Amino acid sequence: MKNRFRFLFLFAAVMSVGGCAGSSDSGTWGWYVISPSTAQGMTNIQFLLGGLKDTIVLSIVSIALAMVLGFLIALPGIATNRTAQAINVAYVELVRAVPLLVLILWVYYGLPQVSGMSISIFLASVLALGISDSAFQAEIFRAGIQSIQRGQIEAADALGLKYSQKMRLIILPQAIKVILPPLGNQFVYMLKMSSLASVIGMQELTRRANELVVTEYRPLEIYTFLILEYLVLILIVSAGVRWLERKMHTEER
Repeated sequence: MKNRFRFLFLFAAVMSVGGCAGSSDSGTWGWYVISPSTAQGMTNIQFLLGGLKDTIVLSIVSIALAMVLGFLIALPGIATNRTAQAINVAYVELVRAVPLLVLILWVYYGLPQVSGMSISIFLASVLALGISDSAFQAEIFRAGIQSIQRGQIEAADALGLKYSQKMRLIILPQAIKVILPPLGNQFVYMLKMSSLASVIGMQELTRRANELVVTEYRPLEIYTFLILEYLVLILIVSAGVRWLERKMHTEER
């Protein structure tokens, strides 16, 4: 992880040097547009970073919704009833077949016509992202639960535990250790896919970058800054997930 951050800082330094060498009329790098040494550059930086909160909140709420829906959809998938299994398969295959961008547009523009209610940009983004990711979460939960040894479940049955008690006390504590890495990957995926919410006006990182490009006409520098924003954000999340994995393994010993 230290090497990744070193690479990030090195990359930023190289870009900065290249930007200093360029000028506003040269057609190459022109970091003056987001330079903290000027008032306008500082204003632009603050504007770009202002979308960080919306990106993080949108991602966290969406991943929480996806996990809840995914867990509920995973339960029929591990049942012995064929009808329940069919429900699981139908939901997963149907949701995974719909492109996320199309789902965002449908929820924001189509759902209000179907439901007769107005829907905010944030709510539409959360619903679309959460529903889309829930299909992947369902498969993660299903695989994690099914990875638990049959003897553990039989021991819980012998103790007379109810289904909810088995899941809460026996199965899920063990399954979470298996599914934590893919859950971390899905959170990273959610952070990146949240950028698609910009098409309906969500004021997250990508939307703000697009708006600044329209006013400053410097897409190269602004979108490079946007890449660095996502890179730092995702590296922090990845480091947090790995720290949590190590902590859980340490507690096992």
